[in-house]
Amino acid sequence: MLQPSKLKFKMKIAIDSGPLTSGHSVRGIGFYTKELLKAFDIDGVDISKADLGSYDIVHFTSFKPFEVSIPFSKPKGTKFVLTIYDLIPLIYPSHYPSGIKGNLRLLINKYLISKNIDAIITISETSKKDICRFFGVNPGKVFVTYLAARPIYKKMENGLHPEGRKWKAEISKRYNLPDRFALYVGDVNYNKNIPNLIEACKIAKIQLVIAGKQAKEIKDGKVNLNHPELSHLKSVDWSNVKCIGFVSDEDVVKVYNLAKVYIQPSLYEGFGMPVLEASACGIPVVAAKTQALVEILGTGARFVNPNDPKDIAKGILDPNIDIKLPRIYSWDETAKQTLEVYAHI
Repeated sequence: MLQPSKLKFKMKIAIDSGPLTSGHSVRGIGFYTKELLKAFDIDGVDISKADLGSYDIVHFTSFKPFEVSIPFSKPKGTKFVLTIYDLIPLIYPSHYPSGIKGNLRLLINKYLISKNIDAIITISETSKKDICRFFGVNPGKVFVTYLAARPIYKKMENGLHPEGRKWKAEISKRYNLPDRFALYVGDVNYNKNIPNLIEACKIAKIQLVIAGKQAKEIKDGKVNLNHPELSHLKSVDWSNVKCIGFVSDEDVVKVYNLAKVYIQPSLYEGFGMPVLEASACGIPVVAAKTQALVEILGTGARFVNPNDPKDIAKGILDPNIDIKLPRIYSWDETAKQTLEVYAHI
């Protein structure tokens, strides 16, 4: 296995550091950028201020379809690489309305991808198909580099072991966790299928714990649910849900370890990182039968119908234990594959 410290290359590479200082810093895009920089043992570059012509490769790690995400010009001799994680706003347009300006920016992005981008990196074959379909990109220009759970996600000592008793008591008290609970980690946007998740937990008679800032703000009444991205949550009964808000990396590993089951009920995912994190922590997993989750977990896992709360509830009562993943997921491999993309172009 390739070690991060062994990654050496002759090309001068600029990886966009923007996601490390924006709202993405505690989300998947920020983690992706951070792990890639760590594997390459280089510093990120503020692409908005840098002389891009001084680099062989410029890697843009953030993309929003309704915001212009690519420079209008490209220095001669410099190659542009763009990571697109998913195109959820284009898949569910009624929940992610672009407006006239957004549609114009989308058209500009399509043009700039065709004109200036030498390679697109994405995180699953599912997302690759969407990129080719929506942007008319040649599949040979799109490369899949799978993500991985970070090393902090692991099974912790518990039970009768003194250290196990100590951390369990501390975390349970800090977040006022129930003795028995199902866990969901992440945002609550439309594709995450939160209403059916909540209904399924009621049917399975288990309390649901949601870790994430967005859910807590909604339950606390701090968010306007008239917004199209959140309107699906208007009629949700949150009485069986404990929203613990943002949880640090160190603590969320412990919360995973305390859960009886982790549930990913999504209607759509570009990848589905929490299922790998939960699996790494050794807890049972319930996953919806959606393309990316089947791709990531493999056909050896059992999947539930995301549109049927009763079927999700059955999964909660009989979850996947010790899933045999279809491939090894590691950041070393992600970095190696990314370097191969750089060399290819």
